[in-house]
Amino acid sequence: MNKILKVKNLKKTYHTKNEETLAIKDVNFELEEGDFIAIVGPSGCGKSTILNILCGLDKSYKGDVEVLDNKSIGYMLQNDALFNFRTILNNCLLGLEIQSKLSLENKEYVIKLLETYGLKEFISSYPTSLSGGMKQRVALIRTLATKPDIILLDEPFSALDYQTRLAVSDDVYKIIKKEKKSVIMVTHDIAEAISLANKVIVLTNRPCTIKNIYDINLSNRSTPIENRKAKEFSYYYDMIWKDIDTYV
Repeated sequence: MNKILKVKNLKKTYHTKNEETLAIKDVNFELEEGDFIAIVGPSGCGKSTILNILCGLDKSYKGDVEVLDNKSIGYMLQNDALFNFRTILNNCLLGLEIQSKLSLENKEYVIKLLETYGLKEFISSYPTSLSGGMKQRVALIRTLATKPDIILLDEPFSALDYQTRLAVSDDVYKIIKKEKKSVIMVTHDIAEAISLANKVIVLTNRPCTIKNIYDINLSNRSTPIENRKAKEFSYYYDMIWKDIDTYV
């Protein structure tokens, strides 16, 4: 597989008037084309900060973040962040408008995505008429609209109830795989990480560094819900839990 993103010796320090706090220390990993990487770790260890650095929202860091082969990055936030005064279609076109890329061709591409992923009848509706799971699908399509090669997901299912969370994780996984995107996802849910990802990065407590990287090899890998039934699932869960529990 081709490497499309490299993170080398990443370090992040927060500065206040009276002190400085080291948040991230010596984080190194690579993303290959087609990878689905999940990042887990103790609460407040710096998981979301890493995503902010990768997408360029946070430029105050040391180390190297190298995006190879002119690959582009899209960021799907924890909250769906849909505007209630915009239709579903217009919400999905927002990123294209901001980037001055709203052409007829790109608009037709977004409409096709909405039709393909079960939202055709809601194109002219408003977010208040959608369920939580449907809003997450819209948020993902808005991210896909700009045709990124790499998608960053920050706790994408945390606002949903458990049953909806499982169903939406299946939906999102299928969409991402069909659209052939590479993914880095932050989650606090170990089971979610194992069921979705082919690699799980475990971070230590702050200042965070990498405790372990697990290659997730499940027999008969399928959808996230089915992956939870794999015989290897409990092994990975126990190993990752022990890594994180050390720092709780």
